[in-house]
Amino acid sequence: MPQMIFVNLPVKDLPKSIAFFEALGFSFNPQFTDDTAACMVISDAIFAMLLTHEKFASFSPKPITDTSQSLQVLLTLSRDSREAVDAIVAAALAAGGTTVDEPKDYGFMYDHGFLDLDGHAWG
Repeated sequence: MPQMIFVNLPVKDLPKSIAFFEALGFSFNPQFTDDTAACMVISDAIFAMLLTHEKFASFSPKPITDTSQSLQVLLTLSRDSREAVDAIVAAALAAGGTTVDEPKDYGFMYDHGFLDLDGHAWG
């Protein structure tokens, strides 16, 4: 069995978060999706579990980070080209997200990102 990763993210409004990420081209696994959680498919081995605050709190002994004040994690996805990076950022902005910073070209790597509806940072 391949090693898989499930990143768990608390979200304030699950239906709005699902619509946001569908607008970015992601799909959801209905087997692991209900009214408290949605399993976003990033790849064959990488998934983001979008959890209502109540569901997330049932797994965590610590309070949920206030993403308007601080970040707990930076989530970074690879893309095939600079154009693909710009396209996902543009889709995020059109769906209600915000930019993190101006794009940066490091020569060996191009970086641009967005904050989703709950303030989680994606690069």
